[in-house]
Amino acid sequence: MKVIFEKDMAMEKSTAKVVTHPDEKSHWNSIQEAICQFEAKLIVINAKNNRNVQIKLSSVVAIESEDRLCCVRIITGERYLLNKRLKFVEEDLRSSQLVKINNQTIINTRHISEFSSTDHARIKVDLNDGSSYFVSRFYIKNFRGKLS
Repeated sequence: MKVIFEKDMAMEKSTAKVVTHPDEKSHWNSIQEAICQFEAKLIVINAKNNRNVQIKLSSVVAIESEDRLCCVRIITGERYLLNKRLKFVEEDLRSSQLVKINNQTIINTRHISEFSSTDHARIKVDLNDGSSYFVSRFYIKNFRGKLS
């Protein structure tokens, strides 16, 4: 099978267009499954040895801003550094499972264990690893949209 890539600036970033010969229609489902099973990875820095490491996006619990860097916490509790500001991380990681909840934090919605309301109409989000964050009022609308 020959693979040809083309650029189309009119398409959204998260869209892939696959063009095949009509005789290949029986393979369309398996092609779609293969593409959808691809899991995005994030290249982070291991602070212990200053080496780059690839981690699965699904293993990320939270990404927290730390000045000009970000701290990436994964399911196992390990922490890595990302040499980007949070606003650029948000732009690069347009994912349905990651949502910015305040000016300092992006969380993975797959790792949410509980919601609760707090004083001043704030929402507290508890994650599976025991950490908790407050959702800023500014981000509540975006947050609800990601959970629907």
